[in-house]
Amino acid sequence: MDIVTRPRILVVGAGFAGVGCVRRLERKLAAAEADVTLVTPFAYQLYLPLLPQVASGVLTPQSIALSLRRSKKYRTRIIPGGAIGVDLKSKVCVIRTITDEIVNEPYDYIVLAPGSVTRTFDIPGLTDHAFGMKTLAEAAYIRDHVITQLDLADASNDPAERAARLQFVVVGGGYAGTETAACLQLLTHNAVKRYPRLDPRLIKWHLIDIAPKLMPELGDKLGRSAQEVLRRRGIEVSLGVSIAKAGPQEVTFTDGRVVPTHTLIWTAGVVASPLIATLGAETVRGRLSVTSHMDLPGHDGVFALGDAAAVPDEAKGEEGAVCPPTAQHAMRQAKVAADNVIAHLRGQSTRPYAHKDLGLVVDLGGTDAVSKPLGIELRGLPAQAVARGYHWAALRTGVAKARVLTNWTLNAVAGDDFVRTGFQARRPAKLKDFEYTDTYLTPEQVRAQVEGGRPEAAG
Repeated sequence: MDIVTRPRILVVGAGFAGVGCVRRLERKLAAAEADVTLVTPFAYQLYLPLLPQVASGVLTPQSIALSLRRSKKYRTRIIPGGAIGVDLKSKVCVIRTITDEIVNEPYDYIVLAPGSVTRTFDIPGLTDHAFGMKTLAEAAYIRDHVITQLDLADASNDPAERAARLQFVVVGGGYAGTETAACLQLLTHNAVKRYPRLDPRLIKWHLIDIAPKLMPELGDKLGRSAQEVLRRRGIEVSLGVSIAKAGPQEVTFTDGRVVPTHTLIWTAGVVASPLIATLGAETVRGRLSVTSHMDLPGHDGVFALGDAAAVPDEAKGEEGAVCPPTAQHAMRQAKVAADNVIAHLRGQSTRPYAHKDLGLVVDLGGTDAVSKPLGIELRGLPAQAVARGYHWAALRTGVAKARVLTNWTLNAVAGDDFVRTGFQARRPAKLKDFEYTDTYLTPEQVRAQVEGGRPEAAG
């Protein structure tokens, strides 16, 4: 007797792109049409744009971590682990589970949405001494670390150590870096009032970027407005400057300055997940080269989207233009990708992705913000209302909306709190400890695993 199995759809990644795709597949596919599986090390979707507000304590970590197991109505099977290789020929995804077991997961259709990791360079001491701002754990850890520096400075009788503890360096003049510097500076500004032994003038924040402009996507006027807000608060903005080397107690800038500090936060861009390199397929600046329909040419049933895919930007109308790695595009690509998977499964025609950018919002903490919705430039409270309104509306669940709104209201009424949770009691953890970029396989190791061997982990 013939056994008919349902098509297997495997979605890799639980970011905006992956979760959005899974939820649409669940809504539009009948239960008997296909089996849907999601691979993710964490059973939640992280609302990444609000991460700086977690680092500053305005929001609690669970308020922007949207649980994938909360609702009973979803039928997707979740594999707790990370995809470390894909064999396109055999249609097998190699997964390292959270129990450190390597398993092969066969598929008929695969949707690659593994997102991105922090972009680093070969700078001496960078990965050993810098913090990242890409994961929930990093944001919570940085908050603890910053408050710890105030406590340690308050406890120290050494003027040099005290000054070093109270200097903070953020690298990256994009949205993540600018918002991180702005939100954390506000935290230390408010916290130091509770430390009568500390001179507030000793607290110094540095925001540096190798680019000549701060957040160039905003345009010259809004970029200058944001820069003026930061400088008014005492944040020293240095453009055309990066890091030459990093140590445990000081950072050397490329312009020769040496800044004594115990806090280096690196937010200088992202690159596609190392998973993409395991496919052996064509890439564009590290992102998988796909068509505007988000399928991989020459490979049936393979789709990719989000930060890890170079999806042509049809709305721009420029040859070679690809969609930027933003949440706005990832959320909308998810719907089209899911529809295209379903269309392919049903033998129907697929459609291209096209979306005109709705604008940009930058929350600088407090009542400061700059926004450019639909090309309209806003500053101050109106910009803040637009920024928070956009983020609030984009949260996927009612529970998340309620938590975030409650946190914002409580912070506005009661102000910041300065509680350390105790992360610093254990060994220090830096950028290299959070993103596990050394766990991926080479294409040869993927092939060996699929063919039955057990490859050694890539270094």
